Amino acid sequence: MKKISMLFLLLLTIGVLAACGYPQSERAENQVPYEDQLLTVQNAVNQYKDATGGLLPIKTRDMDVDQYIKYPIDFSKIVPAYTAEIPTNAFETGGIFQYVLVDVDENPTVKLVDLKAAEAIRSVNVRKSANGGKAPIAEILADNVYKFNHKAMGFSEEPTVVSPYSGRNLPMVITGSGDVYIDYAMDLFTELQEYEGELEPGQDIRFILYEDYPVLPAYSLPYTINEENEPIFLTE
Repeated sequence: MKKISMLFLLLLTIGVLAACGYPQSERAENQVPYEDQLLTVQNAVNQYKDATGGLLPIKTRDMDVDQYIKYPIDFSKIVPAYTAEIPTNAFETGGIFQYVLVDVDENPTVKLVDLKAAEAIRSVNVRKSANGGKAPIAEILADNVYKFNHKAMGFSEEPTVVSPYSGRNLPMVITGSGDVYIDYAMDLFTELQEYEGELEPGQDIRFILYEDYPVLPAYSLPYTINEENEPIFLTE
């Protein structure tokens, strides 16, 4: 009986230590885009919109910001009036996702931005700053879009971001102005093989990645298709 009690105490202690010591942002429940949490927030947004005569519970952002992070949800406007609590995977509670709205004019829809992507870009910007604000160019990918020389910047391996759509390690690119973006070309190529809708050259095709998925391709450049129905950077 004493051995059983000691074993129980040991397991309890390990559990407490794990709960206390494991970084909040690394816990599994904070890294999964749960559908039920999305639906709960969507319902709260809809109720707020109806109650305020069409207003949306969003924070103010500059209009020239990335379209996918332009309308972050302001949870102070819907919690606790329209939903009991902020989702566990939201940035505000230690999660890795920023809850945002897209299609705000026609059909305000709750989506997610993976903030690990932003952290990966930040790591490249830190190396760029250490290099005098410049990134050595390894290859020209399109007009004003380049592959940077990661070794010359001090990276032992090419920095990548795990795709929320395919699980691939996606590379990053840089523009002439020094802005760093995630390259979703591989994911778009895969999606185009199965996409049955109509697309036109000059159209931003990134929406095919998140039509049926909660996470947005934030921190990316726009893409379109060429004559072979392959993804290319949409340049001016």
